[in-house]
Amino acid sequence: MAGANPFTDELRFDRRVPPCAIVIFGANGDLTKRKLIPSLYRLAFERRLPEGCVIIGNSRTPLSDEDYREKMKAAVKQYLEESPFEEGLWETFARSLYYVPGDLNDVQFYSALKEKLETFEAQTNGNVLYYLSIQPSQYASVAECLGVAGLSQGRGWRRLVIEKPFGRDLNTARELNDRVSKVFPEKEVYRIDHYLGKETVQNVLAFRFANGIFEPLWNRRYVNSVQITAAESIGVEGRGAYYQESGALRDMIQNHLLQVMATIAMEPSAIFEPDAVRDERAKLLRSIRIWKEAEVPQHAVKGQYGPGRVGGNDLAGFRQEPGVAPDAQTDTYAAATFYVDNWRWAGVPFYIRTGKRLARRVTDIAIRFNSAPLSIFNRENDGPRPNLLVIKIQPEEGISLRFQSKQPGGGMRLRPVSMDFNYGSSFGVRTPTAYETLLEDAMAGDATLYTRQDMVDASWRAVEPILNHWNSHKFDLPNYEAGSWGPRESDDMLARNGHHWRLA
Repeated sequence: MAGANPFTDELRFDRRVPPCAIVIFGANGDLTKRKLIPSLYRLAFERRLPEGCVIIGNSRTPLSDEDYREKMKAAVKQYLEESPFEEGLWETFARSLYYVPGDLNDVQFYSALKEKLETFEAQTNGNVLYYLSIQPSQYASVAECLGVAGLSQGRGWRRLVIEKPFGRDLNTARELNDRVSKVFPEKEVYRIDHYLGKETVQNVLAFRFANGIFEPLWNRRYVNSVQITAAESIGVEGRGAYYQESGALRDMIQNHLLQVMATIAMEPSAIFEPDAVRDERAKLLRSIRIWKEAEVPQHAVKGQYGPGRVGGNDLAGFRQEPGVAPDAQTDTYAAATFYVDNWRWAGVPFYIRTGKRLARRVTDIAIRFNSAPLSIFNRENDGPRPNLLVIKIQPEEGISLRFQSKQPGGGMRLRPVSMDFNYGSSFGVRTPTAYETLLEDAMAGDATLYTRQDMVDASWRAVEPILNHWNSHKFDLPNYEAGSWGPRESDDMLARNGHHWRLA
């Protein structure tokens, strides 16, 4: 790209990322237009995209290179976050954009792709990153076709980026892995989870392991409970038919939120190296207590939003959304209690919830510490209030610590106050998007923030009893109004342990 050589610009680049060809299957899809191409453009803007990189898009739609460039230009202008669009930079960036139309089941397409890649082999050193932004049902077959066409091996490295979901259950996840692993070795398979690419989630590692003040408290002796919330105020946004086959438990908890939980609760790795970090996340996931199916009703809650009214506007229920069956049993809300059976966390409940059409959009982690053993102040009140550490993931990014403080004036009256750290105001720089971080990591061969197959297996094992119970029982749905905080049964689940949801 134009500008300083990224390999020698130490202020902008702290590791060597080699040039490569990035092949995007599903290049006309929503993810490519909203996230992938804008992220790659932003990497070019910051001179973090190596010179010599080329981007090759594929879909069935017949387009010329120039047609595709114009479509992506419109997408970048529409979806670029917090960055100026520079016409001159785009012209340089667009010269690295190419398009190879073709059906993913057509042998001739792979021949055309191979021919295109060979024209850039000198400048990319034969390095290729394949990105599967396609239907999950096509993941394995495309990997196999790449192998048959001789595109999975070459002069340089060949890596495969797979979007979630990684299967629909444990068996299909293993079947997918068996087929992919026959073509690409595990070290070259990058299962992308954009939650792990979020700056605040990454900062959990720094917060825990670089600060001596908190790590001694990060265990069952001092932590009372942990809540992980991923709430959305929007509904399914025209994706009712897809969501009906997925549901909140599969869509969010099995992958994103269990990975966040693993990051919060993992043991420190001996070194900060991809496999060492992933080993510890995998160990944590394997330590999650697996519920028996008869225990599921006590520890998991299924919900679905019905019609509601917010801000004077009537909101449709899930069953009234386009493409959704009038008797759909889909979970648009899922909450579960998990326990980690190891010495650090034995007996500490981890509460995870996610849902559509909730009261507001918020994703955060709330760590509640044990109360002081005796309250010597305000004894007429309910007792000492616990300290709370909140790691905010979105829409705000930061960390908040709640503690008790004396109110000004006479007497000894206490009230909770917060110390707040905000990314934007503290660093004064733009936070990179998750896809920028993860795309750069994949090009650099850094899999720290990517999910390994043993982690996928462990997370499926944790949710499989819940899925089995929900699939074998009919529920009285809908059971919460659009715009509320979810079903009453979710509050009851925490109340049985003497807890309550923080934002409810």
